[in-house]
Amino acid sequence: MLSAKDTITRLGGVARGTELQRLGFTRQALAGQVRRGSIERIRSGIFAARPLDADERTAIEHGGALTCASALMTHGIWVLEAPSAPHVWLDRGQHPLPHPQCACVSHYRDGTPPLRTVDVETALLHLRVCGGDEAFFAAYESAWRQQKLSAAARKRIRGALPRTARWLIDLARSDADSGLESLLRLRLLLLGLTMRSQVDIRGVGRVDFVIDGRLILEADGEANHRSSSHRHRDRMRDAAASVQGFETLRFDYAQIVYDWPLVQRAILAALARARR
Repeated sequence: MLSAKDTITRLGGVARGTELQRLGFTRQALAGQVRRGSIERIRSGIFAARPLDADERTAIEHGGALTCASALMTHGIWVLEAPSAPHVWLDRGQHPLPHPQCACVSHYRDGTPPLRTVDVETALLHLRVCGGDEAFFAAYESAWRQQKLSAAARKRIRGALPRTARWLIDLARSDADSGLESLLRLRLLLLGLTMRSQVDIRGVGRVDFVIDGRLILEADGEANHRSSSHRHRDRMRDAAASVQGFETLRFDYAQIVYDWPLVQRAILAALARARR
C-alpha cells in the first residue's frame, strides 16, 4: 500500500481524513505520520503532503475553499484589484473556523466547497456578486482569452447570472489583449461610443481602439511601457498615426481604474475636436 504521503500527493496534495480512512489509513496511523512530519494536519480532518500556497492554507483553516478574486489570481486570471485578504467560500449554513490572524472575507453560497481552491467558473460567479459587473467582465474576458473557459462553461455562467446581467456575456470576446482593455471597452460602450478594437493600422501597428475612425485609444498596463525603449516605440507609433490624421490618447492603469471621470472627459473632448 502507498504511504499516506504518497496517497495524499496522488489526491492532489490535500485530502480529507475520511477519504484516507476509506483507503485504509487509520486515525492512529495518520496521527503518527503527523508526529513524524511526513504529512501535516492543516485543520481537524484535513491533511497535506506538501507546503501549500499561503492563501489556500488560510482558506482551509477558515473552513472552506479559496474563491472570488483570490482564486482567480491563483489560476492566473487578471483581476481588477488584488484582494487584501483571502476570499473564502463557505456553505450558506456553515460557520467559519477560528484560526490565527483571521482577516478572511467569507462568501456564503449554497453547496459544498472543494478543498483548496474553486474552479475558474465558480470563482467568476462569486466575483460578480462581490466585485460587481466591471470586475467580472474583465476577469471573464481574461479567462476566455487564456482558454480557461470552455463553451459549456461559458453557457453555464450565462445561465447562472441574473437575466439583467447576461448582456455582459453576450458582449464579451476572446481576443481582449488585457483586462485593462476589457474594462476600457466596457466603459466606452456604456458611453454609447462606436469603436473598433485591436485594429491594425499600416505604418503604426495594432492599436487597442479606434473611435469614429479618428481617435486612437491605448490602455497601458501596470507592467508595460515603463522602459525608455517602450516609451520611444510608443512615441514613434503616435507620430506615425498623427501623419495619417489620427489623434492618440494613452491612459495607464491608475488613470483608467482610479481617475475615470478625467479619462472620460479627455476622450469626449478629443472626439469633439475630431468632429469639428
